[in-house]
Amino acid sequence: MESLGENTGPYAIEVNTIKHRGVPVTTIVNSPYYDNLLSNLESAYTYDVGYVPAGYEHRPDLISNVFYGTPKNWWLLMLVNSITDPNEGFYLNQKILIPKL
Repeated sequence: MESLGENTGPYAIEVNTIKHRGVPVTTIVNSPYYDNLLSNLESAYTYDVGYVPAGYEHRPDLISNVFYGTPKNWWLLMLVNSITDPNEGFYLNQKILIPKL
């Protein structure tokens, strides 16, 4: 479960392991808990509101490192802020939700 970061939130309960180019990859996508998290995202966590500062544009990994002490939760920031491509999100002064873990 290392690829999910240190988070033990409700989405870490069930994982799927698939092989990509011969390497096992752990994923929560397409699991019932992930689907449940998506449908109940507003109530799954409490949130802080933040703004993307200069130098952190398009870098959810750096933002994750500031708030969680690890860059591994970059995907959670993308998920709760409905950003599918970091190059098209996390722009300067953008208001973002930061889940409290």
